[in-house]
Amino acid sequence: MLAPIVHVLGARPNFVKAAPVIDALRAARYPQSVVHTGQHYDERLSDVFFAQLGLPEPDVNLGIGSGSHAEQTAAAMVGLEREFLARSPGLVVVYGDVNSTLAAALVAAKLHLPVAHVEAGLRSFDETMPEEINRRLTDQLCELLFTTSPEAVGHLVNEGVDLARVHFVGNPMIDTLLANLDRFDTERVRRDQALPDRYAVATLHRPANVDDPEVASTLVRALHEVAASADVVIPVHPRGRATLEAAGLSRDPRVHVREPLSYVEFVALVRGAAAVITDSGGVQEETTVLGVPCLTLRPNTERPITISHGTNRLVTYQELVPAARKAIEEPLTEADAPERPPLWDGRAGARIASVIAAWMERDVLR
Repeated sequence: MLAPIVHVLGARPNFVKAAPVIDALRAARYPQSVVHTGQHYDERLSDVFFAQLGLPEPDVNLGIGSGSHAEQTAAAMVGLEREFLARSPGLVVVYGDVNSTLAAALVAAKLHLPVAHVEAGLRSFDETMPEEINRRLTDQLCELLFTTSPEAVGHLVNEGVDLARVHFVGNPMIDTLLANLDRFDTERVRRDQALPDRYAVATLHRPANVDDPEVASTLVRALHEVAASADVVIPVHPRGRATLEAAGLSRDPRVHVREPLSYVEFVALVRGAAAVITDSGGVQEETTVLGVPCLTLRPNTERPITISHGTNRLVTYQELVPAARKAIEEPLTEADAPERPPLWDGRAGARIASVIAAWMERDVLR
């Protein structure tokens, strides 16, 4: 009897990445359970994804909620230790780079449980980003490391990870996007959001952009300038909402401030956008496949393949307005579309499941 595989999920991108992996393992009849840490506790940022993506309902929701990095990570560790002791998993699977990811890897390692990391090896080389710390530490604790791009393999090897533990499988987030293409009804969501034919989407939540009132004011002024070229719709993440609103985000009638959207609604909105302004890693990947110009308001990215093989561009606050105007006024044509990154073909989940299955069978024989 195989011990169960326990998937630990905590934030929106985790759900999108996990869906094809869980589905492929379910098809292979492996016992699984899902632990939701509750790091994202707004229904539109977590619960709705289970319904839309066909994920099984979580076996437990730890409900850790918000707090400082220490508070959030510690609460997740306490709850996850209890769950791992009760479930005795044969493998713990973690996703991405949020605090829940690191918490699960730490707890599993101390309980001598093997860990697999989906989206291993991504590096921004910016240690002011909490996610970079989470990525680096998680990768050092894992038995299986699944990478979404070739350069991630090189990063892991350079950090001393045994190449035999590393598997380049492609991007399961793109599996989910491709599997749902027919559901992304841009016209419907545009009407629902009262948007004109030509619009831009903004999604911003990183501390460097939304925590400091002076920086937030600079960002809001830039978004208002972009709105002079095309309406801007911005689903506002709970993080930074108060700072952005205090900076006057809603004062321009062509800036449409919205509550967080479901996965299907948000990607449909992105699919029809003239441009996307973001600081999110996942959005860089989604726009790469959808062929939508993406302006990433960060000095670096852990996903450089979205620049070399996609439509992504890093911009400063000073560069944002002219870059957005150019994207809005000079739309990409089919001839402009870059080649899709390698193995971003909708089969990453199946490849991950295949590696896990082979590893677990070998573990049973041992």
